[in-house]
Amino acid sequence: MVLALPVKKKKHETLVRPKIKVFVADPEVGLSSSQVSQRISSGWVNSSVEPPTKTTGQIITSNLFTYFNLVFFLLAACVIAVGSWRNLMFMPVVLANIFIGIVQELRSKRTLDKLTLLTSPKGVVIRDGEKRTINTEEMVRDDIVIFAAGNQIFADAEVVSGTCHVNEALITGEADEIKKSPGDKLLSGSFVISGSCRARLTRVGADSYAAKLTLEAKKTKKQIQSEMMRSLSQLVKWIGLILIPFGVVLCIKEISWLGRSVEDGVVSTVGALVGMIPEGLYLLTSLALAAGIIRLAQRKTLVHELGCIETLARVDTLCVDKTGTITENKMIVEDLSLLCEDRFNEDDIRMIMSDYVFAMQADNDTMVALKKYFSGTVRQKAKKTLPFSSARKYGGVSFHEDETYILGAPEIVLSDDYHKYSEKIDYYSSRGCRVLLLALYDGDLEDPGLEAEIMPLALILLTNKIRPEAPETFRFFARQGVEIKVISGDNPMTVSEVAKRAGIENAEKYVDARTLDNDKKLAAAAIEYTVFGRVTPEQKRKLIRAMKAAGRTVAMTGDGVNDVLALKEADCSVAMASGSDVACRVSHIVLLNSDFSSMPSVVMEGRRVINNIERAAALYLVKNIFSFLLALVSLFFTLPYPVSPAQLSLVSSITIGIPSFFLAMEPNEGIVKGKFLPNVIYRALPGGLTNLVLVLGILLFYIAFNVDAGEMSTICAIVMGIVGLLVLHRTCKPYTPLRKILMWFLSITFALCALFLKNLFTLSPLDFPSMLVLAVFSLLAYPVMSVFTKWLDRIKNYFRAERLKRGRKRRRKIKRKA
Repeated sequence: MVLALPVKKKKHETLVRPKIKVFVADPEVGLSSSQVSQRISSGWVNSSVEPPTKTTGQIITSNLFTYFNLVFFLLAACVIAVGSWRNLMFMPVVLANIFIGIVQELRSKRTLDKLTLLTSPKGVVIRDGEKRTINTEEMVRDDIVIFAAGNQIFADAEVVSGTCHVNEALITGEADEIKKSPGDKLLSGSFVISGSCRARLTRVGADSYAAKLTLEAKKTKKQIQSEMMRSLSQLVKWIGLILIPFGVVLCIKEISWLGRSVEDGVVSTVGALVGMIPEGLYLLTSLALAAGIIRLAQRKTLVHELGCIETLARVDTLCVDKTGTITENKMIVEDLSLLCEDRFNEDDIRMIMSDYVFAMQADNDTMVALKKYFSGTVRQKAKKTLPFSSARKYGGVSFHEDETYILGAPEIVLSDDYHKYSEKIDYYSSRGCRVLLLALYDGDLEDPGLEAEIMPLALILLTNKIRPEAPETFRFFARQGVEIKVISGDNPMTVSEVAKRAGIENAEKYVDARTLDNDKKLAAAAIEYTVFGRVTPEQKRKLIRAMKAAGRTVAMTGDGVNDVLALKEADCSVAMASGSDVACRVSHIVLLNSDFSSMPSVVMEGRRVINNIERAAALYLVKNIFSFLLALVSLFFTLPYPVSPAQLSLVSSITIGIPSFFLAMEPNEGIVKGKFLPNVIYRALPGGLTNLVLVLGILLFYIAFNVDAGEMSTICAIVMGIVGLLVLHRTCKPYTPLRKILMWFLSITFALCALFLKNLFTLSPLDFPSMLVLAVFSLLAYPVMSVFTKWLDRIKNYFRAERLKRGRKRRRKIKRKA
């Protein structure tokens, strides 16, 4: 059962491994096969500190040894001790829960393990002088590995050749780009932004920096739970805390205060405690979540974290990038626009660009397109290169001291001179083109900024097609009340035009992120604007934070290294499998087919799971609310507890257990609103309070007219069953053919059990006066429940109105500050 109470795992133990002398291999040759085998046999392998999923033994243990299972077995032992075997009817349900939970979680594990195997991170290693692509967990210490843009550093390493720029924000919190040259250290958990290098692995597996941080964090930090899981955990915790002391007091009351026999006292106490335990709720939640994960896996969607299914169902803001989400990844160079025709004609620009792109690595879609278009003869080799960076917004190549070229965003490269060329640049941007500026730079690439003189040479125009399915996908989200935010590093006018063509609402509301020079402006813009251009990776992260601070539930899609910080910050992050490996590793969900049009089905699956769990959970809480309140009343007024465990098992199975599993697997695409626990309690309270009022009425009638205790208990059980069916009737609305069949089947089954299985469920035959009492209280069930429902609706509407007032005040306050 996925939601069973966690089993403590053994602390990571330091392995005692044979010492192997550090070997600095030739970067072009790497380790030999024999050296690799020696390190594998000695334990110097880059194994993960923990398996991606629980082992079979952990699954069985976590389902079997739970607090509530322990309580159930203890209660069963008490019933056996007093010889009331018929009141063990609750145990088959408990055992079935354990068995089904284990089977379903093992099934879910097999599915996830297959997907994890397919998507396990891979890297390029040099062995025996050859490049090989293998799983990162198969690499060993001293391996020579090639790290390129988009790769995550999976083990501590030392650069032995080449240079690259890395970002260590995921492990240090600092988002600065750091240049790494031969001799520099690479920390595991960081990722390469640009460039490439060969590095020797120095610390692998549990010895690496990231692994040590992970193990330390697990000692000091609890896992973050989703709202639903947190509510369920709190519910279970409080029920668990009160269960034992409550049971002791109830038992004393039944035997000592009321003078009942030990058998009757124990049976009544067990009945009260069984009623307080939501024994099937955890199983139901586990099955629904596991089934959701399996269905998503069948749609080529890998879920890294269970709770993200709920978060995705509650998303009201979806942040997307332009390239790869709205448009196809493939870019093409459409044209050139000369800016210095008296000195550089089109052939000159083509020659310069051919040399430029030859010096650069094809580590992003833009450079791939440029290399394909400018494929002329290479006339000179670069002496120095500066790879493009999302933070800088430009890159450069130096061929000799007097010939250095810069290629990047015109606004950044031109700076104060942008206005001289703005008309032409804005014209192309308004057509949806990505505009790059090629300029001759009279400075050094190592300059902290473009401080020297710049001569603009040409504009290079690139385009990429809007995905055919994008407009319909965005229309779907608009219908569902999900606001789209486009966050891109491109020119805001370009992004806005592309967003308009894709059918994104309010796409004309765009802003240049360079003008958002403080957190206050950025927070106001996060709510006001739809399109954000010229955004740096750090600004992306801050925009996500600002939206979350405004009360939004934010999902983020991305595929590049520039998206990683924002993906990590989002409530739910979705990566495309075709993107960078670091984006896939930090995201909650990975679309293995890299198809953004599959997002609606992913969201619908999340809604199906959460809405159905919420609806079915209310059925369980009806019994729990009633049992707890009745136990309290019986304690204060020294009344006998009227329902036996066997009778509760009948009512629970027919009105809760069977229908909840049918309802939990139904399609349900309604928007998830409100918080889980208040929603469930609101749904369950009318039924629980109706049960309480009617059963107390029956108890008072029993005391006043000295009705037989067995008949009184039977009347209570049947009335509870009728109330449970009425609650189910409300839950099934609007009726579908399946729900009609389910309702008729359960009603008939309950009647047959009450008539023909009296001994099995400890029901007593009723005489005519008792039949009349049963009829009266049964007829009262519907009007009493209607009164409670209307009363609770008024309370709910009052608080909703107050919440809306507070929300309007908060929004006005934010606008005033802005």
